[in-house]
Amino acid sequence: MIAARAFEDPSVPDGGDGVDAFRDIETMLYELTFADLEILERRLQRIEQNTKGARSGDREAMLREKALVGRLKEGLESGSPIRNQELSREEARRVNEFQFLTAKPVIVVVNAGEDQIEEADEILGRLEREVAGDDILCSTLFGKLEMELAQMDPEDEEEFRESLEAGESGLDRMVRLSYAALDQITFFTCGPKDVRAWTVTRGDDAVRAAGRIHTDMARGFIRAEVVTYDDLARCGSENEARKRGVLRQEGKTYTVEDGDVMHFLFNV
Repeated sequence: MIAARAFEDPSVPDGGDGVDAFRDIETMLYELTFADLEILERRLQRIEQNTKGARSGDREAMLREKALVGRLKEGLESGSPIRNQELSREEARRVNEFQFLTAKPVIVVVNAGEDQIEEADEILGRLEREVAGDDILCSTLFGKLEMELAQMDPEDEEEFRESLEAGESGLDRMVRLSYAALDQITFFTCGPKDVRAWTVTRGDDAVRAAGRIHTDMARGFIRAEVVTYDDLARCGSENEARKRGVLRQEGKTYTVEDGDVMHFLFNV
């Protein structure tokens, strides 16, 4: 996550250059690129050193890696972060081992002051035009205001948010953005005593979802009973959802949707 402030505060140093959130965001994005370029440069040097005395089989592998590293470096130098570069499955696996910063999705947040609430749409619009892109998600946040609101009773907080037109809480917004950046969704399981939330990657099937709970469920998967959260809330119970025909039987290839409430049948 990249956070930059947009408010003036004498108690918070600005380095002498004044407050400019968009300048700071640009600088931090460049720093991520420079950090990855340094890693790639060191890797190229190491490959050059190791190639000289390597056996033929090892040398071929090193030359393939050298070509990949060189391509990544060239892409970064031309302004393309690693997350936007085309990679084969094997290349992507190799790249993941290095934990490059520009290979990861980014959340950019502008921390604004309470007196800038009316400017929130304008700031977000500029973020969307100048910063947002593939795997770069943007938002505004009023950090000091959020801290004060979090200390209120829930009812007072909700009323105050409405009066300020502050929208959803900053925490909820950050969680939502984090899920979106990582391409994650949530499904639920319900028992007689508790409700559990589980996270899977968007596009995962029912078997993989069952495996998030226990490997035995995935291995012995038979089927899943599925109802959406909205349908379950409207019906009031799984029995009523079954009577109304909104509780479905799904097989192994079912793609889990965000907010699904699932019950897995399995046999091991």
